[in-house]
Amino acid sequence: MNLELALRMTEAAIRQASREGAAISVAVVDEGGNLVSFQRMEGAEISGPVLAPGKAYTSVALRRPTSELPALTARGGELSGLAGERFVCFGGGVPLWSGHGGRERVVGGVGVSGGTVRQDVACAEAAASVWGAR
Repeated sequence: MNLELALRMTEAAIRQASREGAAISVAVVDEGGNLVSFQRMEGAEISGPVLAPGKAYTSVALRRPTSELPALTARGGELSGLAGERFVCFGGGVPLWSGHGGRERVVGGVGVSGGTVRQDVACAEAAASVWGAR
């Protein structure tokens, strides 16, 4: 993950948010969950600077999209009881993978907050598509 690519990813998320009619915050993190790029659209919610990086971090830490987590963290779920200020367990976080076959690994993540869950997921996927096309 480098800054140039991370900035292109945040721009892709913002373009998607404009199409969706949402005002978002978007964060890109590296494989250690460290912030590489962050942008907040004018009018975006005040919680975005916490939630967007949190979703990106969570997707890296758990190596799965955060949209899968509500069912997994519910009572009786595989990750029931998962808590902590760094984990954000609703849609909008997507891990970024690199490698082939059995050698794939998570090398970063993107998190989006500010729209509906569906909009956040769509914006995060738009950012991830930049990663996939690199």
